[in-house]
Amino acid sequence: MTRERIVHTAANLASDRSLDGVTIGVLADELGMSKSGVVGHFGTKEALQLATLDFATDRFRELVWEPVKDQTPGLPRLLAICDSWIAYAENSGFDGGCCVVQISYEFDSRTGAVHDKVAAAVRRWRRVLVADIEAAVAAGDLAPGVNAAQLAFGLESIASGMAPSRMLQGDADTRDWARQAMRTILGLHP
Repeated sequence: MTRERIVHTAANLASDRSLDGVTIGVLADELGMSKSGVVGHFGTKEALQLATLDFATDRFRELVWEPVKDQTPGLPRLLAICDSWIAYAENSGFDGGCCVVQISYEFDSRTGAVHDKVAAAVRRWRRVLVADIEAAVAAGDLAPGVNAAQLAFGLESIASGMAPSRMLQGDADTRDWARQAMRTILGLHP
């Protein structure tokens, strides 16, 4: 329970500050624990960072993928993914928005274990999107010849842009804009 509390707190702080900004000392203060009590669960800062990323990707999967995984593959599941992703982007449970997005921005130009792990997580998610886009094309629900990877990129871009639009710009219509933009990218019209 303590380990989960530590990584949950670390993910929340990382979403708002940065993963590098989540030090053992910051976590100890935030949790009312000793530094040795925090580090004893992980051993190194990198191990803490990797555990935090695991927690954040598990949370994303739990809130975005799990509710829709049993939908019919292709367009029905793809639209359900879009809707659950929008709901998650609007309320991820992290103060700074999606922790995975924040970590990917922070580590995109770096090398090392955290970079590799976040890159792998994003690639896995993109494969899910591409597979459902390709299934929708095969079923005739999306135009033949569409570039599934490009559409997946567009969906990711919209979802990643929701937090700054809502939190930085104060756009109250972010949910509706994102929903419409995702459907437009997919070639669907309301």
